[in-house]
Amino acid sequence: MKYNFEQSDPVEITLPNGLTYSQPTGLFINNEFIQSQSYATSTIEDPATETPIVDVASGSSEDVDYAVECAEYTFNQSKWATQDPKLRAKVIYKLADLVEQNKELIASIETYNNGKTLALSTGDVEVGIDCLRDAASYADKINGRVIESGEEYMNFTMKTPIGVCGQIIPWNFPFMMLIWKIAPAIAMGNTIILKPAPATPLTALFFASLVQQAGMPAGVVNIIPSAGVSVGTALTQHPKIRKIAFTGSTGIGKHVANSAASSNLKKTTLELGGKSAHLVFNDANIEKTLPNLVNGIFKNAGQICSSGSRIYIQEGIYDELLAAFKAYVEDLKVGNPFDKSNFQGAISTKPQFETILNYINIGKEEGAKILTGGERVGDKGYFVRPTIFYDVKEDMRIVKEEIFGPVVTISKFSTIEDGVAMANDSEFGLGAGIETENLSTALRVAKMLHAGTVWVNTYNDFDSRVPFGGVKQSGYGREMGEEVYANYTEVKAVRIKL
Repeated sequence: MKYNFEQSDPVEITLPNGLTYSQPTGLFINNEFIQSQSYATSTIEDPATETPIVDVASGSSEDVDYAVECAEYTFNQSKWATQDPKLRAKVIYKLADLVEQNKELIASIETYNNGKTLALSTGDVEVGIDCLRDAASYADKINGRVIESGEEYMNFTMKTPIGVCGQIIPWNFPFMMLIWKIAPAIAMGNTIILKPAPATPLTALFFASLVQQAGMPAGVVNIIPSAGVSVGTALTQHPKIRKIAFTGSTGIGKHVANSAASSNLKKTTLELGGKSAHLVFNDANIEKTLPNLVNGIFKNAGQICSSGSRIYIQEGIYDELLAAFKAYVEDLKVGNPFDKSNFQGAISTKPQFETILNYINIGKEEGAKILTGGERVGDKGYFVRPTIFYDVKEDMRIVKEEIFGPVVTISKFSTIEDGVAMANDSEFGLGAGIETENLSTALRVAKMLHAGTVWVNTYNDFDSRVPFGGVKQSGYGREMGEEVYANYTEVKAVRIKL
């Protein structure tokens, strides 16, 4: 197929903190920034002010076809997949260095486009740097094994790259999720086509400019923003894409899994929604627990799939902790994400902002009591005050359904068994939290909870060496840690008769 395209020029942007840079605006395919085949564009908004930032190219299925051709050619015809892994690692290390050199700028772009505070964006970039370096260091450590079956045979396994991989990321962690997906895939020798969320493509496109500088071979990394569903659909259904990795809602994740299976039985990993429980036991240190509860639900304005959005407090400290939590949360400042005094920035998109306010109204209509919050902050920008519902009933929608915002419910429990039963009464299983000074309680409860990650005396605390992912309807497969590399390799067995 013959494609018509032309180069896309960057736009000079001055960020709210005074930094100026060149923002790429095109699709990134085969190491070039180009216009979409349809020449479609979409306007990217600053959620803190509701004002436009820049127009970027919006891809289509035809653009995916072109990217697949480039990625497949690179995978099959170049030495990217078959070379000494240390050579791949060298490029990835250089990419990590470039990200580190531009850390302040990347974090500032992220805050401008996403609305999260600059401190959070900086932390996200730092985790991304760690993930790149972990992937580079692990590139040559994926080995097979020798299998003994008697003197007449030699048996061994090899771990080989899958091929062209499609990756789809959400808007709540645009840069960190980008690295979570790309780093292990390319370290294992795959080529990738990644679709950022429609609202938050700016750091992904800036990262693409660093891919160029790092000397990554053309076709290894391709990034296609899109305002609609055509690119995501094309990735999941394309017959030459052999693997799909998706992070997003459970509803869309089911569609992705079905589409990937019905097309060519793609290998699939899904990191989906959550309604995670945070258990506080009678012996918990209240002073230490308060910031953990806040990080559990109000970090990133509650826009984390693993957010501890259901807090369960043991009855012995319920009243004391409730009062302390109310006072602590009411001291949190919400507003301009570039202002260091603000703990919480803006909700990332207008639709999500409206969804959160709607759920707050649902909670009120269901009869849940509001301890604090429950309203918009200001009249410009997508800001919502941290909201606590308490004495809720377990069948309320605000308890059962993922809100994905700064809204938490609080319930009381008596025994360990009661608390665990309430925590596990959910179709989700992404994260969970435990607050206790008793090691036996922590270990016992951690084993009992149905969750992919259990935090003890901390929450939403990520490390690039620790795997992250869900059980039940929160998905399957893992990000980060050694476990992630299994997502991007196949096991090949070789049996030789001597």
